[in-house]
Amino acid sequence: MYRAYFKIAFFALIFTAFATAQAQEHNGDYAFDDEIESDGGKVNTKEEIDSYIDHHLKDSHDFHLFSYSDDAGVRKHVGFSLPVIVWSSEGLKFFMSSRFHHDDDGKVLVKAGDATFTKLHSKIYELDSGATAINFDADHHPTNAHRVFDMSITKSVFGLLLIGLLMLLVFGALAKQYKTKKIPTGFGRVLEPLVLYVRDEIARPNIGETKYRKFMGYLLTVFFLIWISNLLGLTPFGFNITGQIAVTVCLALFTFIIVQFSGNKDYWMHIFWMPGVPVLMKIALIPIELIGLLTKPFSLLVRLFANITAGHVVVMGLIALMITLKAQFGIVGSTGLSIFLTLFLSVIELLVAFLQAFIFTMLSALFIGMAVAEHDHHEHAGTEEDDIDEVRERFI
Repeated sequence: MYRAYFKIAFFALIFTAFATAQAQEHNGDYAFDDEIESDGGKVNTKEEIDSYIDHHLKDSHDFHLFSYSDDAGVRKHVGFSLPVIVWSSEGLKFFMSSRFHHDDDGKVLVKAGDATFTKLHSKIYELDSGATAINFDADHHPTNAHRVFDMSITKSVFGLLLIGLLMLLVFGALAKQYKTKKIPTGFGRVLEPLVLYVRDEIARPNIGETKYRKFMGYLLTVFFLIWISNLLGLTPFGFNITGQIAVTVCLALFTFIIVQFSGNKDYWMHIFWMPGVPVLMKIALIPIELIGLLTKPFSLLVRLFANITAGHVVVMGLIALMITLKAQFGIVGSTGLSIFLTLFLSVIELLVAFLQAFIFTMLSALFIGMAVAEHDHHEHAGTEEDDIDEVRERFI
């Protein structure tokens, strides 16, 4: 059975690399991004490719697969709209993103009740009362519009909801199998080793045998959420969930809150009044420890965001080789080279997708373990030199 799953995954990877590359090749004739209008919407220069990659990395208010121009030169968009939910001066407003007609330059105005909205650089603005068009200053900043509180179901939010539903269905079925059959069957046999891996290699060693069960739900959730999100980002559908800084901030914030609320008296004592350390050194260590409280979640969110974003940029850059090298190698040679390099990097990105989920979960478990660990203070009865050596060993 595992061999069959491996074959499916292998052919899916080849299809993904080929489909992504072909999508970009098609994009050489028809732009996905409406901001690119030169040469009939073609993407064939470095600046246009950079703009396309930047557009791919951003979140979007609609699920946009691709665009093309028909024989009459009319732009056609393939995808579906998502709900726009904003809080404006007129209260809560709800409408579908299709009303913006894929405009991102503030040209299309949407009337919702007494409020008028427009979209500029993927951000929604509300026009001042009586305004019929958005005006800009010399720096291209809107002068008669202001940002609204945006609670829309964007593409990343849609992806998170989709992954959450998938995890509920899959792990709900796995839990049901444990209750009835005691041994998982089918796809549950693939999930069980991963669940045991998180338990035996991440939770137990870092949190401890007596306390790890309390945090298993969170660790499993964050591991599979990041892993599946990373895998979904390797498909041609344009998801970039963990490449959004807001998502990684929320994940790191959850870890931070759990650590602080789970910390015992020994944890807080080692932050504010480290036992067995001279008073002057205790005072000097307090701000260092307080800074450490913030640097831990910051390292979590930056590491995940930077690695996933860099991976997407490199993959998209390699795919774009079929456009930039078309003159030197021809369409067949540049396409073949691009697909080969994309496939090679996609294999590495599969490893990175798992590795980033593992690192985030492992560090979260480590921080939780530091907060709940029970400390033995009899060692502090030694000499002052021993205390100084302990502090030096802790920070060097």
